[in-house]
Amino acid sequence: MKVVPISQSAPRDACLATLCAKVYGQQAGLTPLVVFTGTKNVLFDQEAARLLAGVDGDGKPLALVLLVLDEAGEGMTVTHACEFVDGAKARLISELSLKAPLRVEVSDASQEAFYQQCGFKRWFDGANGQRVGLGARHPAKHNDDLTPTLSLDEALILRRFKHDLTAFTEAKEAFLSGLNNFPATL
Repeated sequence: MKVVPISQSAPRDACLATLCAKVYGQQAGLTPLVVFTGTKNVLFDQEAARLLAGVDGDGKPLALVLLVLDEAGEGMTVTHACEFVDGAKARLISELSLKAPLRVEVSDASQEAFYQQCGFKRWFDGANGQRVGLGARHPAKHNDDLTPTLSLDEALILRRFKHDLTAFTEAKEAFLSGLNNFPATL
């Protein structure tokens, strides 16, 4: 598997829309659209997020992962990941954990076990019963060293959609266009 950063806007938007749709599913209401819109218009614009793909030898996407910087700019959190081939998500995250200062936040033992297999060996208790896992390259030594991951104000985005039909329509069209234009190769 080769790791490919997706930085050009058209394939990045298509991959982000597909990632949001895969992670949240069809029963998630507006959540996929809100995350897509906020990530595209805020996190990507501020260079606070990276979208990467694991591809096969022909460039066909096998898995996608979204990494978001923490407030200190020292680490990156795996916020969303999906796979198109069984085992590809674990391979992609394992590969990235060797190269980048990664962090994950999980809420159950099965997620923790998955990320332990991907190379996250240091674990701390986080807020609201979550567990925080760190990859080998993450600089934090203690839980107190961790700064929050940059986040989106989803309520603000929803309010904008509610009060600005044009913004909602444009976001929905961008999302659907992304889904319909998912690249066969990267």
